Amino acid sequence: MYAKIITYAKTTVAMTSLLALTTLSACATQSNKDPLECMNRGIYKFNDVTDKALFKPVGTVYKTITPSPIRTGFNNFFRNLGSITTVFNDLLQFKFTHAFTDAGRFVINSTVGLAGFIDVAEMDNIEKHKEDFGQTLGYWGVGSGAYLVLPFLGPSSLRDTAGLVFDTVTTDPITYTHSIGEVRLHNQLRAAQFIGKRTELLAATDLIDEASLDPYAFMRDAYLQRRASLVQDGLVPDEFIKDDIEEVEAVK
Repeated sequence: MYAKIITYAKTTVAMTSLLALTTLSACATQSNKDPLECMNRGIYKFNDVTDKALFKPVGTVYKTITPSPIRTGFNNFFRNLGSITTVFNDLLQFKFTHAFTDAGRFVINSTVGLAGFIDVAEMDNIEKHKEDFGQTLGYWGVGSGAYLVLPFLGPSSLRDTAGLVFDTVTTDPITYTHSIGEVRLHNQLRAAQFIGKRTELLAATDLIDEASLDPYAFMRDAYLQRRASLVQDGLVPDEFIKDDIEEVEAVK
């Protein structure tokens, strides 16, 4: 059931982007970073209700009944698969040293680490990176575009949505299982991947709900700042520093 929901969500990503473009002028607000705010808040509310009714309880049960080493092993397995996307985007950004390191991590973890269930490279202190096509587009100067909340998948932007679609189609090994006719395996892997990610975020989502007067705005700002930082390899862009200073001065 969960796998079907996740698959449906991914197929609706492109449609959501088109809808965002067509409603841009009607939904615009004073905030340039979120011109689709009224639509985004509606999708955010839908995601929040669905998560609290379905995904969060499943994640909580999974965390309760599954020993920590097993959960860690599955998370390592899916992160290792994601290394393929990282290596590909390293190359697209001409980060050849990173590509060599990340490819080495993948080989080590896939062999000595038993298909990635054990992060042997981490034990050896081998540097880890995470790149995707959204970051690659940003690296080459493509702006993030409007902030966008995707059904089930959460925070994104027009650029990152396009990047997600590209990565899913081209470098995601789980997509390959579907392409070769292993639909059941594909759905099982997607469900396990989704539940694992949701379980990792249990504490974070509780903190956001408790600490923020407007969880939607908090998540939006955190997402945009994090993505901008990732594009610049960990640096905080000047525009966000300026925004933070202006907000502090406004409070004073």
